[in-house]
Amino acid sequence: MKRLLFPGLLALMLVPAAARAEVLLPAIIDVLVDGGNNYAWQKVALPGTVCGNGSQYKFWIRKTSSPNLLFLFEGGGACWDYDTCSGRAGVLGAANPNGISDDYITQFTAKYVSPIVNGADPGLPLRDKRELVTKDWNIVYMPYCTGDVHVGNNTATYVDQTGANPPLVWRHNGYANTIAAANYAKTQFPSVQKLLVTGYSAGGAATSSSYYFVRRIINPARGYLLNDSGPIFLAANVNDLSRGLHTQIRQSWNMNSVFAQLPGTFDQNNFGSINRMVAQEFPNDQLAYTGYTQDYNYSRFSYERFKTPNDEASVHNYWKQDQDRLVAELNLYNNFSYFIPHHRPINASHCSTVITFIGAHACQRMEKKRWYEYIDSPWQSWKCNSEFVPMDVFLKRWIADNQRVRIYEPQNGYNNEDPGMSAVAGLINMALGG
Repeated sequence: MKRLLFPGLLALMLVPAAARAEVLLPAIIDVLVDGGNNYAWQKVALPGTVCGNGSQYKFWIRKTSSPNLLFLFEGGGACWDYDTCSGRAGVLGAANPNGISDDYITQFTAKYVSPIVNGADPGLPLRDKRELVTKDWNIVYMPYCTGDVHVGNNTATYVDQTGANPPLVWRHNGYANTIAAANYAKTQFPSVQKLLVTGYSAGGAATSSSYYFVRRIINPARGYLLNDSGPIFLAANVNDLSRGLHTQIRQSWNMNSVFAQLPGTFDQNNFGSINRMVAQEFPNDQLAYTGYTQDYNYSRFSYERFKTPNDEASVHNYWKQDQDRLVAELNLYNNFSYFIPHHRPINASHCSTVITFIGAHACQRMEKKRWYEYIDSPWQSWKCNSEFVPMDVFLKRWIADNQRVRIYEPQNGYNNEDPGMSAVAGLINMALGG
């Protein structure tokens, strides 16, 4: 299948440099994802739910006539010290350190967050709109402002090591927020047929960490877990690659108080056993992981502060080792799927389901072309010699058809050699950075 993208978008690159970014960048995304959603969201603010800075936590729901419910955890970093919780660390810190505004749901992140939320992947002009299995589902949208992947249970005081600012009191209140929202959702959606719990990045980690609690509260006829790019890797031993990260968050977020409530199939000494636990506790549910092998965002959180060397090549190497172990673990359980493309030049190959599904495709046998195969798309030196599966097809098979799908794409440069992909990636990355 060819994936050459609409070349007219190259014209957008010719916009004069003087054009104001706050006008240009949303316009770019508006073209790429067909305007995002304009749902009639209902804001919910419950007693006892707060953001990290102590302000009121807010989440939003969308009600439809569907019997199905999407429960989405927003992503956006993590924090465990002054720099990362205050916002001073930038992209390697926590999202929304100043809380959630009343109009948050109409702003950039929530409006364009994911085709899964918007119910369709329009892609580009002149490309057919692809409706998704989540079209017209009820939604619980969980913004992220606690820096603890929605599951922390601790109030911490972080000292500014520069001495420039007073200590920061930070409320890692994610667990209480999540439980309150799930209980509220149960009152609004008392008889759910299909429940899809998903999230990206920190929200992906929240999906795996919170699935047991959310699923038991809402109690659907059928449950689905999709962790996008927030893997909880195996780390039973002190020398395991993700052990440093797990030790840090165990202490900072008081994770023992949360994980002590999980069943005995979870090993508190090994956070990665969460995958085994959900597989065994819910054997009839459909569970899945998706993410890129060349992720250079969540992978930095996992190793950059805890391992040496920590250059980009080393970080990718650590990630690949942990990911291989994760895939071997998931292969043990019949109800686990995975969809792991190699690379996408959008958002540092981080997250498969954000903004657009352009470039979110996987092929089990992506291989270098033979010399005679260059006649077809001569700019491309890679060819899929098995089935070329886009993300929307994966979702249909996995949710609508209840199929187990397992694709772990080998190393390749397919997306980097697609000229349309290169143009679109630059535009989207500008918008995300803006």
